[in-house]
Amino acid sequence: MSTVPLYQVDAFAERAFEGNPAAVCPLDAWLPDDVMRSIAAENNLSETAFFVRRADGDFDLRWFTPEVEVDLCGHATLASAFVLFERLAKDLTKVRFWTKSGALEVVRDGARLAMDLPSRPPRACETPKTLGEALGGAPMEVLRARDLTCIYECAEDVRALRPDMGKIAALDGEFAVIVTAPGTGRDADVDFVSRFFAPANGVDEDPVTGSAHCTLVPLWSARLDKTHLRARQVSQRGGELGCTLIGDRVRLAGHAVLVLEGTLTF
Repeated sequence: MSTVPLYQVDAFAERAFEGNPAAVCPLDAWLPDDVMRSIAAENNLSETAFFVRRADGDFDLRWFTPEVEVDLCGHATLASAFVLFERLAKDLTKVRFWTKSGALEVVRDGARLAMDLPSRPPRACETPKTLGEALGGAPMEVLRARDLTCIYECAEDVRALRPDMGKIAALDGEFAVIVTAPGTGRDADVDFVSRFFAPANGVDEDPVTGSAHCTLVPLWSARLDKTHLRARQVSQRGGELGCTLIGDRVRLAGHAVLVLEGTLTF
C-alpha cells in the first residue's frame, strides 16, 4: 500500500468554491507515469500537479489532466506554490519550478501570488470550416499560438456561446480553443474576458486557465496599448487575474484558497 499527500486548492479565487480547483501532490520521488495519470483521473479535476524537491532547493513540476500530461498549466502552478507557502515551506517567499515549459517562478505579492510564465503571442491562421458551428457562434477573427484563439466583438458574445464539445474535440489537429473579447457591459470593469475549451484532453470547459493568458495577455496588450491588464474568465465558476506583459514573459497574479487536505491511499 502507498500513500501520497493530497491538497485541493481553488486558484484565482478569493473564497472557496470559486476559481479553478487543482489537486496538488508533493512527492519524495516520481511515481510511474501511469500511476500519476490514474491519480489525476481519480481526482477528476482539470489538472493534478505533482512536484519533487531538487537538491538545489528548486522543484520539478508536472501536470496531468484526467487523460494526458500537459506542457504548461498556470492555475496548478499557482496552487502548488500556495501549498508550499502555506503548508510545507512557510519561510519561502519565492519558489522556482522546473517544467516542460522551462523555469517558472512564483512569488508572494501581498495577499496574492504572482507567477512568471512564457508569452505565446498568437498569429494569423486558417479557420477550420466547422469552428463557428462547434462554438455556437462564428468569431470575428481567428488566430493561433499553441491553441486556436477566437476573437468576438463583445463580452456578451463570449458569455452566450454554447459550444458542442464533441465538435470541438473533432477539430483536426487542434489542441484547445480560447474565445475572447474586450470587456463590455457587465464586464466593462476588466480589459478582456475569455473562456477555454479542451474536450480532446478531458477538460470540456476549464474554469480559469493560466496558460491561455500566455496568449491572451500579449494579444490584448498590443490591441489596447497597455502592459498592465485586468482579465476575467467567464466560465460558470469564473475567476479574475491581474496580468502584466514583461518582454517575452507574462506575469499573472491571483488569490488561492485551500479547500481540502488529506492523504491518497492506493
